[in-house]
Amino acid sequence: MPAVNFGAYHVRKWYFHSEEALANETGQLPDGASLRKFVVSAAIHNPYAHRYSADLGEIIDASDELGREFGRRAKEIAGDAGVQSYGKAAMVGIGGEYEHGNAFLTQTFADPVREAIGGGKSWVPSTGKIAGPGATIDIPLAHKDALYVRSNYDTVSVSYGDAPRADEVVIAFAFASRGRLHARLGGLSAADVRGDDGLH
Repeated sequence: MPAVNFGAYHVRKWYFHSEEALANETGQLPDGASLRKFVVSAAIHNPYAHRYSADLGEIIDASDELGREFGRRAKEIAGDAGVQSYGKAAMVGIGGEYEHGNAFLTQTFADPVREAIGGGKSWVPSTGKIAGPGATIDIPLAHKDALYVRSNYDTVSVSYGDAPRADEVVIAFAFASRGRLHARLGGLSAADVRGDDGLH
């Protein structure tokens, strides 16, 4: 196993993806601020690659420290635009199991991220896959405080030219500054969300 270099983990590389939408697909200028999406990711050695283990504690137990670093980076990148939506994903190299990716994405990991970006009352939508270097993954986004805000259902797609290697998992946490430009499907709006219960 490679030497640990971040808490209990060996992180080979950090990634940052960013995009800013200044108009929607038909060219309509923003109904308010532009839409910023960004993804913080890391290629991490999978301690369970090429073997089965009923206990996945080597991934889960120290993942709060990993979550704090993801949260720190996310807060720094978001800046004044803030975060209104989030989502997470895992791409597991072919030497691992889908379950190894899920082990990185538990509440132990996610709660410090929520705390760093100013809270998050809603569960974090997630996805995952077994993949090799260059594969693309679509990360679902939803409002961080109220899951049923339709305007904030969205997706951000990312790929990594050199990851995941067979013995790695790429963990990704995606964020958006607002909902879709010119969302018009009705229902609960982001403006309706506040308070401990997530609603007015």
